[in-house]
Amino acid sequence: MIKNSEGRNKKQEYIILLVLGTLIALGPFSIDAYLPGFESIAMDFNTSISQIGLTLTSYFVGISLGQLAYGPIMDKFGRKKPLLIGLGIYLLSAISCMFSPDLEWLIISRFFLAVGAAAGMVAAKAIVRDIFPVNEVAGAISVLMLIMGGAPIIAPTVGSLIIDSFGWEMIFLFLAIFCALMIISVTKFLPESIVPDRKVDLKPKQVAIKYFGILTHPKFSSFAFSGSFDIGAMFAYISDAPKLFMGNFDLSQKEFGILFGLNAGGLILGSQINRLFLRKFTTLQITLFNSVILVGLAGLFLLNSIFGGGFFTTVILLFLILFLLGFQNPNTTALSLEPFKKKAGRASALIGSLKMILGALTSFIISLFPTSSAIPLAVILLTCLFISFLLLYLFSKKEKKSLSLSAT
Repeated sequence: MIKNSEGRNKKQEYIILLVLGTLIALGPFSIDAYLPGFESIAMDFNTSISQIGLTLTSYFVGISLGQLAYGPIMDKFGRKKPLLIGLGIYLLSAISCMFSPDLEWLIISRFFLAVGAAAGMVAAKAIVRDIFPVNEVAGAISVLMLIMGGAPIIAPTVGSLIIDSFGWEMIFLFLAIFCALMIISVTKFLPESIVPDRKVDLKPKQVAIKYFGILTHPKFSSFAFSGSFDIGAMFAYISDAPKLFMGNFDLSQKEFGILFGLNAGGLILGSQINRLFLRKFTTLQITLFNSVILVGLAGLFLLNSIFGGGFFTTVILLFLILFLLGFQNPNTTALSLEPFKKKAGRASALIGSLKMILGALTSFIISLFPTSSAIPLAVILLTCLFISFLLLYLFSKKEKKSLSLSAT
């Protein structure tokens, strides 16, 4: 899969992808692992669970800003050194979270934990773009999604076991140990994938100008925003799922955990079947076709919600939507990165930041609706997925027009 000039065999290739997949999973794992501890943390700090939610807000801010910062830094100094520094920040922040004396300290520590995690998210996508041929980037990212997709399945379970046995502080000790193992893995197995470009200017004004240049590239803007709206739909589901299934359908916490894991499995399954489809169809063909189906499913989900659809139709429709989103994330990411070989770090950072911003926005919007009805979720899903489809359709139409003009 990796270019022949790199001289790597299949075993080395999969070791690299395993390390990169674990790096990109560090961010979401750090969210899901401590969620079961919200009630315990609130009791220890004598505050409400909603106030503990500020630790999640600070994390989203940190992971968005952190990715934007690492992009140009990794283009200027290479991928490996900034990545190791980021993991070092994560390690120290996890220990700081563990010994937090009050809520304010935990909020700040969670911000820096996210800044550290952002390094892995940027580096993983950038390194894939560095060392894989253009037509194989989507397939490689699908492998990363297989590993990353396991985070929301196992993290709450791991978190619950640790919290029940040792207390919420030990979650952050676990994350610190996990990060230490990642530092060893990166040092031993991960190669430097680019020649550092010392000409990259890190002055804030120049960084902003370069990011604006990437953002306004027609191909990047079409696929990055399309993928971000897909992620927005997924985050809306993640945020609303407990309220929908435990509040509306009266599932127990254990039953909800099983169902949530099954749906996450659908997301992973989609990302892996995507690799098979990429052997016969182009990335754009698959992405555009799936986008049409997603809009149709979201429309059915809205009708199902309005007319009081039952538990099984709700579950099936959501599973199918998540299954197809498993195709979209690696494909839109690959298509976004395609024009940027030398600027892969910055392009990767901008993609990640946009996705987290859209995800945080839809999570916030869905939280404004106190009802356990599926209608607010259905409206957000349909809106996000339709905008995503529209961006893909307009780009495809423009591409066909330019090809016909060049042919004449």
